[in-house]
Amino acid sequence: MGRAPAGVTVTLCRDPRAFARLRPEWDDLRRRCSTATPFQSHAWLDSWWLSYGTDGRLRTLLVRLDGRLIGAAPLMLVHRPMPLLVLLGGTVSDYGDILLDDDHRGRAVAALERGLRRAARRTVVDLREVRPGAAAELLYESWRGGRRRLADSVCLELPAAPMDGLVQRLPAHRAQRVRAKLRRIDSLKIEDRTVTGQEVPEAMAHLLRLHELQWRGRGVTVEHLRPRFAEHLARATRRMVRDGEADLTEYRHDGEVVAASVALFSGALAGGYLYGADPGLRERRIDVATMLLRHDADAAASAGRRVLSMLRGDEPYKRHWRPEPVTNQRLLMAPPALAPLLRLHAARVTWRARAAGAVHTRFPAAQEWRARLNDWRAARRS
Repeated sequence: MGRAPAGVTVTLCRDPRAFARLRPEWDDLRRRCSTATPFQSHAWLDSWWLSYGTDGRLRTLLVRLDGRLIGAAPLMLVHRPMPLLVLLGGTVSDYGDILLDDDHRGRAVAALERGLRRAARRTVVDLREVRPGAAAELLYESWRGGRRRLADSVCLELPAAPMDGLVQRLPAHRAQRVRAKLRRIDSLKIEDRTVTGQEVPEAMAHLLRLHELQWRGRGVTVEHLRPRFAEHLARATRRMVRDGEADLTEYRHDGEVVAASVALFSGALAGGYLYGADPGLRERRIDVATMLLRHDADAAASAGRRVLSMLRGDEPYKRHWRPEPVTNQRLLMAPPALAPLLRLHAARVTWRARAAGAVHTRFPAAQEWRARLNDWRAARRS
């Protein structure tokens, strides 16, 4: 795909079976990309494609130096609302990015830029949920053509410190309440247990049942109830548990599973992805969020990670921990000839964001309706 320096090749993978076979070298590259998140693992992306991908739409760019993979952009083609190249992982992924070998970033990003210009001759490139400092920023900065940088979702991040350290960051009155909550949890002798890879499918099914129960009547994300999401999450988590990139934890009281959560890892970052809890815990005055955070914080700190991400969402219960808000980016790129189309797409994205914000502010009860409408539209697109 265009000229490249000696030893550097750029290819476009359009065959899902070929993408599946990339796993060993893909994950080797991800380990050499310090900015990668769990959502760039091959297990996550390949599983997502099996559940959400559309035949004929895969467009993954691969850069090799003397045969070794040094860069990758996991993309797919969509046609609504216009022809776009978007990242694999979709709306169920909290971070989107490309992969660049830390030792060959300059050559890798230059080659990806050349390859992407050819792949995007008739499309706009729309990279969503790009974390600040991500590899995709280098691609955006090197792009020769139209560009727009927009704000995307907010993620809340904490330092990966043990629970005692997180409590010490709080004002004295709030720290006292948290310690009381922890004593309450300990008094009930709720025990946590890490699920093995073979146990993941059954444990994940139970987690999702608890997730539906805890949100019943309170605006559950509809996608979390769909069979395709359950299949993807169980399949990806099983592979990631086996590779040491995820933990699925069950919380038991008197031998019964009363809560379960899945956390994902990559390099310096850990993130609590999804949990489910028996509504009966609320009746027992158990703060489930505090219980889960203690487990994830202690695990992240003991593994030497630096960041504990609460992932997307600016919910009030997260704010109690005084996290740092980090706004993901939406990076739009297009060849010069498609600059008007890029401006149109950027204007549309901006208008929709403002409209959604207005509905959220003025009509809180409409949030569930809006989420269901978005899920319906996503289902139609897929």
